[in-house]
Amino acid sequence: MTDKNRPNRWLVAIMGTMLQLCLGTVYAWSFFQKPIVTAMGWTNAQTAWTFSIAIFFLGFAAAWGGINLSKIGPTRLAMIGCAMYAMGYIIGGIALKNHSLILLYLGFGVIGGIGMGLGYVTPVATIGKWFPDKKGFATGMVVMGFGFGALFMSKVIGPALMSITGNDLTMTFIYIGSIMGTTLIFASFIKNPPAGYIPAGYTTPVASAAIQKADLTLSASACIFSRKWALMWLIFFINITAGIMFIGFQSPMLQDMLAKTSPGMDTAALASAGATLIAISSIFNGIGRFFWGGLSDRIGRIQTFRVILATQIAAFFMLSFVSSPALFSIIVCYVLLCYGGGFGTMPSFILDVFGPRLMPVVYGAILTAWSLGGVAGPQIAAVIKDTYKGNAGPLTFTIAASLLLIGLVCSLFLNNTAFTGTGRKAAPSA
Repeated sequence: MTDKNRPNRWLVAIMGTMLQLCLGTVYAWSFFQKPIVTAMGWTNAQTAWTFSIAIFFLGFAAAWGGINLSKIGPTRLAMIGCAMYAMGYIIGGIALKNHSLILLYLGFGVIGGIGMGLGYVTPVATIGKWFPDKKGFATGMVVMGFGFGALFMSKVIGPALMSITGNDLTMTFIYIGSIMGTTLIFASFIKNPPAGYIPAGYTTPVASAAIQKADLTLSASACIFSRKWALMWLIFFINITAGIMFIGFQSPMLQDMLAKTSPGMDTAALASAGATLIAISSIFNGIGRFFWGGLSDRIGRIQTFRVILATQIAAFFMLSFVSSPALFSIIVCYVLLCYGGGFGTMPSFILDVFGPRLMPVVYGAILTAWSLGGVAGPQIAAVIKDTYKGNAGPLTFTIAASLLLIGLVCSLFLNNTAFTGTGRKAAPSA
């Protein structure tokens, strides 16, 4: 293939990043959490279930999408996902107009969540085929877009539409759904590289005989039911659970803290401060996917996860004693940096361990950790906030730190070597 005829892989990566940016607006749920609770009279836990259900269906839809990606094709699957995500917002707006919590769960949670899952897995599973020479960098770049989605929503789309509609949540959600329909344009660029595609200047490394044989003969079920995959799933789940506690409740937590330390602040000022934290932390969430993914190319995948887990234990321990809103915000941003790092590192970890042939299926299956973490994290935070209002923060942070310690111990039993299905170690795959 000549350079003149070589497709532009960076265009695919950029469009994949833009697609993820739109899908990642779900991470700004805490921007709507308090207004919905106030307007509808629902509890924090009831409202938070909307976000939890969306993330739950995201993970399982991604697993299904990974299995069927080769059959349906990346472009078609991504477009279906984008259409469903837009529809989820529109149905969510209708649910709010009718004060129907069940319809909100069905629309934004189930339909929107499935759309996110189909849209999310497609560019992540596809981009590694375009960038065999920069796996961590490229996948980190694409999922970085998802992390920036909360910034896009909390500081641009959300405030603008709430202002235009006079804080009408129904019309805000319907308008957002209409805007999300434009993601179909980005989805149309998501496609596999042509057969035999090799980046200019890249030489495919020669793998060991064991790895070559495994890559040709291993089944997805053998990988998914392996001890190695189970440990990878567990540390991914724990990192997600700890971080997602803040994604759903960082704004209310900061507002509660500011209400105590700065009693003169009015409701609008508190909401603005909460939205600013969502925006800033989303930048760290996005950068974390890019930063840790790129770093893992240098120091190794599991070594990166160990650093992510260990440093967060210290961060959550510090949060238990923090009373300063500024310091609280700084630590939350670091936690989100590490949260994003898990998503930036895991795709290339899967590629290294299980190979490119099984990547869509195995990676899709591991995203079920996101499903369960998306339920566990917000619900732990919501139940504690509703039940132990005075000590909600320290108790939440202690639980998160304990989970991360378990994840760190599990990471010590993992390595970067390729899985051959024999239980023996093989040389690391490129």
